[in-house]
Amino acid sequence: MKQNETTLEESALTTEKRAELNEQPDATGAAPIANAAANNNNNLDGRMEAALRAASDKKAVDLVVLDLRTIANFTDYFLIASGTNVRQVQAIADEITERLKREGTRAERIEGYRTAEWVLVDYGDFIVHIFEEKARRFYDLERLWREAARVKLPADLQREANSFLRNEA
Repeated sequence: MKQNETTLEESALTTEKRAELNEQPDATGAAPIANAAANNNNNLDGRMEAALRAASDKKAVDLVVLDLRTIANFTDYFLIASGTNVRQVQAIADEITERLKREGTRAERIEGYRTAEWVLVDYGDFIVHIFEEKARRFYDLERLWREAARVKLPADLQREANSFLRNEA
């Protein structure tokens, strides 16, 4: 089964527009797969891309961006990443918050840092979730928010994550 991916522009499609385009959810009820041609052009917000790169620099695994704009009103996106242990989860959170702070964006709130099973870093229009692997499987945000479209990551971030996963196997 293919991953559901979309660019930020496509994810702005309304439910009615998707119905007009005859884009139906897959068997799992997940959001429709976006048009492949438009999928090649990535429009991540600069802050979100910086957060993803910071996570990648600290060897975060399984990076995912969910577009919640059409299904939630408390934030626009979830950035989800995993670390292999508590120290790595904290290091990923530290790198993201420091990098974005240097670029002029401070987190509104950080939760779960001390125990680092699940660290939430809230930037208002996007929320970063960094999980220890076992906690990520348990809470399974991708399943809970399956109606959200997946945003296609920059190709280099996809390659790095896949390369790291292959090296760990």
